[in-house]
Amino acid sequence: MKTSIKKLPKSKLELKIEVPVEEFDKFYQRAIFLLGKDIKLTGFRKGKIPSEILEKEIGKEKILEKATEEAIREIYLKAVFENKIEVLGKPKIEILKLAPKNPFEFKIVVYVFPEIKLPDYKKIASEKEKKEISVSEEEIKETLSFLQRSRAKFTPKDLPAEKGDFIEIEYASPQIEGGRKIKDRFFLGKGGFLAGFEEKLEGMKKDEERNFSLKIPENHFQKSLAGKEISFKVKIISAQKVEIPELTDEFIKSLGKFKDLPDLKKSIFEGIQTEKKKTELERIRNEILTEIIENSEFEMPEILIEQEKNRYLEELKIRIPKIFKIDFQQYLSQIKKTEEELKNSYQKTAEREIKKALILKEIKKKEKVIASEDEVSKMANEILSNFTLEEAKKIDQKILKGYTRERIEDEKVLNFLESLTK
Repeated sequence: MKTSIKKLPKSKLELKIEVPVEEFDKFYQRAIFLLGKDIKLTGFRKGKIPSEILEKEIGKEKILEKATEEAIREIYLKAVFENKIEVLGKPKIEILKLAPKNPFEFKIVVYVFPEIKLPDYKKIASEKEKKEISVSEEEIKETLSFLQRSRAKFTPKDLPAEKGDFIEIEYASPQIEGGRKIKDRFFLGKGGFLAGFEEKLEGMKKDEERNFSLKIPENHFQKSLAGKEISFKVKIISAQKVEIPELTDEFIKSLGKFKDLPDLKKSIFEGIQTEKKKTELERIRNEILTEIIENSEFEMPEILIEQEKNRYLEELKIRIPKIFKIDFQQYLSQIKKTEEELKNSYQKTAEREIKKALILKEIKKKEKVIASEDEVSKMANEILSNFTLEEAKKIDQKILKGYTRERIEDEKVLNFLESLTK
């Protein structure tokens, strides 16, 4: 058997294979046996009919078809194994030569994992600097204030609105969204509106309307509005007096298992610190990976990008009915896009994710990162614990373990890179 391998663009390989006459004859005889094993002919026992008789009974064309099928499957798998080819997706097969008493020739084109030329990823990681994590007293106060407001008592009022009241408004401006009426709710004085907007609402009563103009700052993020005089029409829909509870021991204990204010502050401090550490970890990892990706050399396998785009699309099809309470076709109609256009809008995101996955896979290989069976089993069981017994039975254990192993090993690579930073 002769095999020639040729590299093609976009992470594809072409395998040309020639099977000698004698070797292909073995597959031809096997095809006769497989197709004829259940044939019954008078005068012969089942499975004992001579091959030359079966050949006439079945027909050479049908036998050749089965022989090529058997030969391609067996020889292709052998070629992939012997040449250590990591195949992606289904192969594209083309028969080049198939004739009696001639070598059988065929061609297979497959997508493969690309050869990746990595930069000095250790150097890249070592040059990155982690930011120092700190929690200010002001941040703790803001969280305490939020907790107080979340337990506040709201009482409707007909008196003029004042700072600290919780109000609902409807407003519009001919210069904003074509004058569309917009509703909003917020604590007056803390809504985060354009400077001067909320002050204009003070003293207004329920159902009262007010017209006023404000000048938009020159440095406003919406360049089309920057520096312009904008007119507003605002109506107060409702106003509520807000009674904020004091930070008494009784109130603090109602929030959870806290002894007193210092105990609550300690918990808030630890919570903010944990969240900041997580954010910083994501930032430093993303920075390292971005630079490694930008300085790596490899071709992107289109099949992986297509699979990733399809995955995003399928996830969206599941989420849309749950979030918007409409079917997917209605959603497409509303956003004025076809399914293909929406799928293609994920191109850059899919490319980024595939690049990241391929980079991690290559570093994993170079650093010999391996997840132990105990680690895989532990995480797989943790994942399964989120499902009912019936749901868990439907999950393919092999796929789950493969997914779990990849997650653990990717995390180990990221931890390794992070450990090299300053």
